[in-house]
Amino acid sequence: MTATTAEHAGVPEVLCVGEAMVAFAPVVGSLRTSDETRMFVAGAESNVAGALAHLGRRVEWFGRVGDDPFGARVLDSLRARGVDTARVVIDETRPTGIYFKDRMGAASTMYYYRAGSAASGMEPSDASLLALGERRLIHLTGITPALSPGCDALVERILAQSGDAHVSFDVNFRAKLWPADVAGPRIRDLARLANIVITGRDEAHTLWGTETPQDVRELFPDVATIVVKDSDIGATEFRGGREVFVPALHAEVVEPIGAGDAFAAGYLAGRLEGRDAEFSLRLGHVLAAHALSDISDSPALPSVAALHELAGRSDEAWCRSGASLTDNAYAATSSESGRR
Repeated sequence: MTATTAEHAGVPEVLCVGEAMVAFAPVVGSLRTSDETRMFVAGAESNVAGALAHLGRRVEWFGRVGDDPFGARVLDSLRARGVDTARVVIDETRPTGIYFKDRMGAASTMYYYRAGSAASGMEPSDASLLALGERRLIHLTGITPALSPGCDALVERILAQSGDAHVSFDVNFRAKLWPADVAGPRIRDLARLANIVITGRDEAHTLWGTETPQDVRELFPDVATIVVKDSDIGATEFRGGREVFVPALHAEVVEPIGAGDAFAAGYLAGRLEGRDAEFSLRLGHVLAAHALSDISDSPALPSVAALHELAGRSDEAWCRSGASLTDNAYAATSSESGRR
């Protein structure tokens, strides 16, 4: 990605567009039995925005929120993380979306209350607010087009009007929003217009019947960069005729939701810094491992120096015994950075 005026003017270099919600999860036990819940802001695109801001990028999130305490919570949370929200539309007639996370052992069930939300009222004319041509990177996901016809049209217009900006598109298939036989063709059509497509091997199989990362590459021959995540095995980047695989970190899984967004943020940050595929994929894995270890979708992160220390290790050090967040050297670096 080459620099544009976004780096030299008031417009943040990265724009993330989508729905942010307020989530609730029981502190102990299940929703049925717990008397105490934890509240936090969640949403694929806002998760990516927050993590990119932590990694030192100038980031803006755009969406619509309701004129209610939940909408205010979304904006307060993102601003506190260093994300620009100047163009967010506050809808006086529609509510901010919310969802509840019910924890049952190692698995969670999500209960969404987002039908008719403020975000579902986004429309293609919103693209005119976003200074698309002044960005280095625009991040979209396959969640937004599922929210409403207007949201679908907005994503298509952003892709058509992105100009010199690179567009990353994270597939993020959500079966509760639309069935695979509808989502598959539509997401494929939209993703083909992006510069970077990120997907999980499992969701690609569900949507398009692919079996391997190489099958996904063949499905999008004209997209410059394809990244295929394979759960706790690793991730593969296809770019410029080169295929690079990096194994994942070992992580104690508390909650898998949000790990994909964290991976996307780490990977994209690496590419924005001009790093190679290996470092960028590793940085994605490092952030994903942190997300897996926390109930919220966007956990607190160590310093950039600590994150880079682990991502920048030699191949041998990374792979030895399955490098992990409990590694003594990394843990010490993280602890020291947290005290500064």
